[in-house]
Amino acid sequence: MQPQASYINSFRRGLKDGVPIALGYLSVSFTFGMMAVSGGLPVSVAVAISMTNLTSAGQFAGLSLLFAGGGYFEMALTQFVINLRYSLMSVSLSQKFHKSVTLLERLLIAFGNTDEIFAVASGQKGEVGAKYMFGLISLPYVGWALGTFIGAAASALLPESVRSALGIAIYGMFLAIFVPPMKKSKAVLTVVLLSAGLSCAFTYLPGLNRVSSGFVIIICAVVAAAVGAWMRPIKEQKAGDAS
Repeated sequence: MQPQASYINSFRRGLKDGVPIALGYLSVSFTFGMMAVSGGLPVSVAVAISMTNLTSAGQFAGLSLLFAGGGYFEMALTQFVINLRYSLMSVSLSQKFHKSVTLLERLLIAFGNTDEIFAVASGQKGEVGAKYMFGLISLPYVGWALGTFIGAAASALLPESVRSALGIAIYGMFLAIFVPPMKKSKAVLTVVLLSAGLSCAFTYLPGLNRVSSGFVIIICAVVAAAVGAWMRPIKEQKAGDAS
């Protein structure tokens, strides 16, 4: 008889695996908290957003819409488009769950599922249980909320001149995020340049500049991603090629 695949259900192991994710979230959420308060939101609201959303791209896009005066429909549609990937990741991750994971536990795990948590959980050998998943999610969740609080509180205490300077530094951080992948991948380069070009078109061309910022974000993201996937498709790796 072949031994059954291991069943991972240790809360402590989940905590341990979540430490690197939590440390990474601290810096990103710090920027979000600083950006939120610089835009006029109270510290408590910034923290509440992070504790109820747990989605970096969605939260940054939501802030941009909020500060631009976007409507509820634009906000909902933007969040749907940006966060749709989590539905696919949750469906895929559910195949790793042990049969003992209940529906309520699956719903709670789905709330805390992120790109990094999905990657770590999917990389485990054998099935995973609810205790492991809750341990894996716990520290990143705390790190995301704590980083938001620290960034928001620090920004609230800083003078206006320093906050303005840090606001410029935020855009530098975004450049640091997508420039390295641009150098390595022509697909990423294509998507970034196309989205930047579309954004400029919606900003300066007559007629197009009347489109609200919320729909501009949606159109740029969807069109750039679709054209990038068509022009620069990523070749699937065959099962026997992995080593």
